[in-house]
Amino acid sequence: MSYSQPVAAEGGSEFHAPGPGSFELPPIFGDVTKPMLLLALSAVIVFGFFYLATRNASLVPGRLQFAGEMIYGFVRNNMARDNIGSEHYMKFVPYLFTLFTFILVNNYYGVIPFLQFPSFSRIGFIVPLALMSWLLYIGAGIWKHGALGYLKHATMPSGVKGPILLLLVPLEFFSNIIIRPFTLTLRLFGNMFAGHLLLILFATGGAALLASGNILYGAVGVLSFGLGIGVSFLEMLVMFLQAYVFTLLSSMYIGEALADEH
Repeated sequence: MSYSQPVAAEGGSEFHAPGPGSFELPPIFGDVTKPMLLLALSAVIVFGFFYLATRNASLVPGRLQFAGEMIYGFVRNNMARDNIGSEHYMKFVPYLFTLFTFILVNNYYGVIPFLQFPSFSRIGFIVPLALMSWLLYIGAGIWKHGALGYLKHATMPSGVKGPILLLLVPLEFFSNIIIRPFTLTLRLFGNMFAGHLLLILFATGGAALLASGNILYGAVGVLSFGLGIGVSFLEMLVMFLQAYVFTLLSSMYIGEALADEH
């Protein structure tokens, strides 16, 4: 089902405005679609890059080893250690490191020529990642405090007593346990979906205006392409930030679950 709306242009041609239907790609073979292949390719890219970066590790790192160590150190120090604490953070570094690099590669597909499709503009691909982060921090909390202890830890702010708990406990339960996987999912999906839709609009709109045969429309089409290039650079920043925010929040949730007080 296509959601794009045809708009009549000069000369009888039609411009189909991009919409949700632009993300429904046909299967390449069988039931396998382009986003599925991109997900599989990203796992190969992440593994291949860090295998090559660490294969001949030395005290004086080469460029590839330096890049790998920089990414690893960024996740380990700036996210895991800072948010989880020095006692337990190393247990979660492999997950957080894999999560960050996997999301980053899939996001940047959106600006790579011939690929040009951010995998996580499909919400179904994000849900398993959000659920894994949710299960991990819930499991970490149960491991540290016990099941009932973690439930109390997550829903009853320390130092708060009395009737106000009747209001706070349901709110804390909803906020800390129920809503978090939804916000993780929707934040990443919304940014990847909207950014890619905007790039499609500038590219297809500019092409349609240039093909219209009207000089004024053609000038606007050139402007549209220029804006599209500018938005592409902005989108590259957003792609990095969304990988960072998803991983950062996951580490913060784990740190909160392991903390002695809520």
